[in-house]
Order: sequence, then C-alpha cells, then structure tokens
Amino acid sequence: MKFRAHIFQLNDDFSQEYADTHNNGEASELNRKYDWEDELSLKNDILKVEVLKDSSFVLAGELNGTPFEEEVKGMIVFQMEGYDGSVTQMACTQSILHDYEVEELEEELILRVYIKDYEPFANPIPGVYIASQDFPKKLIVE
Repeated sequence: MKFRAHIFQLNDDFSQEYADTHNNGEASELNRKYDWEDELSLKNDILKVEVLKDSSFVLAGELNGTPFEEEVKGMIVFQMEGYDGSVTQMACTQSILHDYEVEELEEELILRVYIKDYEPFANPIPGVYIASQDFPKKLIVE
C-alpha cells in the first residue's frame, strides 16, 4: 500500500463556534484550524504502521564533520514496515502531541499527526518533531 503522512500544527485561536455561525462549520482564512501542514509520502509500499508509545528515537547525523547519535526519550515513534523489509520511522515528542490517527484505505495508509500550538519544537529532519526542552543539548549550535 502507498503511505502518506499529514502533520498539522493546531491553531489554539480556532473557534468552532465562529466556524459554525459564519462558515457552515468549516475553517476560514480568518479562523484557521491549523497553523501549517506538512505532507510526506514514502516511495516503498508499506505493509503496516506500528505505533510505539513512550519510546526513544535515535537522532543521527554529522555535526561539524563529526558523526553523532543522540537518543531522545519520551517520543511516540511511527514505524512503517515495507513489503521489502525496509523500516522507516517518524517521531514526535509526546509532550507536544495532541493526537494522531492511522487510517487504512483500500490502497493507502494515511497517518495524521496533530501537534499542539504554542509548544516550541524543532524539526531537524522531515517527519521528526522534538520539543525544544527535549532536544539534545549537545546538538544546539550557538
């Protein structure tokens, strides 16, 4: 199955009452439900999405020419397993997560992640959202 992920940052100023009264219950330009949305998809066909709560995510890369691996705890990890044995992970710090849902359609798996508004976070790589307070201090470059 194809896989798509939608990540939304909620807008705390959204008023459902206003939307009901003035716009048939729908969000509008002056009353946005989301501040922004990211959409990601995978090239490989996905067999399933496994949700790992209260888990860790290893942030790996290179900083100033030196490789690093930093474990970030308190994460919810969305693990997509491909038919070819591949594993792709997306993750979000539980403290900034409002809600999520996985929808399985006939030919597509859709992951929707809703991030709280007014909670500072970093997005170091596509599909990974880490609360600022939980971001590895060693990786903060001043």
